[in-house]
Amino acid sequence: MVETGDRTQHPEIALARWAAQHLNAHERARATVFTSGEHCPMCAAAHGWVGLGRIVYAHSSQQLSQWLDDLGVAAPPVHTLPFHQVVRGVSVQGPVPDLAPRLRELHRRFHQRR
Repeated sequence: MVETGDRTQHPEIALARWAAQHLNAHERARATVFTSGEHCPMCAAAHGWVGLGRIVYAHSSQQLSQWLDDLGVAAPPVHTLPFHQVVRGVSVQGPVPDLAPRLRELHRRFHQRR
């Protein structure tokens, strides 16, 4: 996403497209998606539209928003929303508190380079 300049090129979108092409509806519904961060609204919608099942994420959108604010990074142009406010009926697990410090540090290092 960063190298191409296309901010819609999120890996969760690619995963949703792959699942739509390679898995039947039953398989998609039984799938579990693991991700470091909670889906953005665009990715959550793709997850919901293709009928993917459970999502497990390590840090929430709310945590990321706070971390970026603490780092002085401008807010994204799209509001962050919890996954369950975008997609209904999907089991959601996250965040994982023990991983928060390490993930915050990864975001700090990434934005320091920019």
